Amino acid sequence: MNKAIGILGDIGSGKSFVAKNFGYPVFNADKEVIKIYKENKSCFKKLKNKLPKYIKSYPINKVELSKAILANKYNLKKIVSVVHPLVRKKMNSFLIKNRKKKLVVLDIPLLIENNLNRKKDILIFVDTKKSQINLRLKKRKNYNKKILENLRKLQKKLSYKKKISDYIIKNDFKFLTIKKQIKFIKEKI
Repeated sequence: MNKAIGILGDIGSGKSFVAKNFGYPVFNADKEVIKIYKENKSCFKKLKNKLPKYIKSYPINKVELSKAILANKYNLKKIVSVVHPLVRKKMNSFLIKNRKKKLVVLDIPLLIENNLNRKKDILIFVDTKKSQINLRLKKRKNYNKKILENLRKLQKKLSYKKKISDYIIKNDFKFLTIKKQIKFIKEKI
């Protein structure tokens, strides 16, 4: 089984940008979740069963999900309990498909929380100033402070993630400085 680089960091810190600049195959959990919401009828049925008051339309509607999350903090846990096993299955398929590659990159927001990393994996923390993160998040069309707070509550503390990481990339959102740091890490591994 191949070695993986796990990308850690806060929501909006630029993890996906860093992940795709390594030049290895990337498993992006957020993109997989979007596909699941659009294409997986079984997921829709399970969510509709758990949240009948909110989940009504297929493909799964982000507005409905947002209303469910805002209405009750336990609703997010219900959503996660349905979606995460599907994401894990897709990740395992990705790892099998890319098993002959030297390295793969895992861009999974709850990588540590869901024990998706293995001991031999390399963890990289994307360190970004809080002010830059807030500016970026506010530009997103689906920005909702309360939903972000609920999502952050699912995550382990950033200080813990930073401490367990093998490398830290300082993200200033300048392509060249990120490329230099990635090059340095690739030479080390």
